[in-house]
Amino acid sequence: MNITLSSVVIDAAEPEPESAFWHRLLGGSLTRTPTNHFIQAPGVPVLVIQSAPEQTAPVWPDGNSQQMHLDFAVDDLAAADRLAVESGAGRLRPTDDVRPEPEEGSRIYTSPAGHPFCLRPAG
Repeated sequence: MNITLSSVVIDAAEPEPESAFWHRLLGGSLTRTPTNHFIQAPGVPVLVIQSAPEQTAPVWPDGNSQQMHLDFAVDDLAAADRLAVESGAGRLRPTDDVRPEPEEGSRIYTSPAGHPFCLRPAG
């Protein structure tokens, strides 16, 4: 039996800015329906931005559980950081708090809807 991760569903009170952010960050294609936006990008499962009018951002790392987060391995951390911020990500950890070792060198962000994710050096 094989089990594969085919998609990740992300709730957003406002799907348009959330899907635009992920589409700009990851590339690929964006397909919209009235309740879901689908981002298909190389190297990641389909991201589904689901309309959830009551969604509120988790308060993390200084509060409630983050619920879940996504980690992305990148070949150029500085370039990925610039793209993330220019696309609308918020930083949760300053860039000078990053160590060069991949296991400690992640940068932590939030998407426009407040979902945390990390960028870390590939390797």
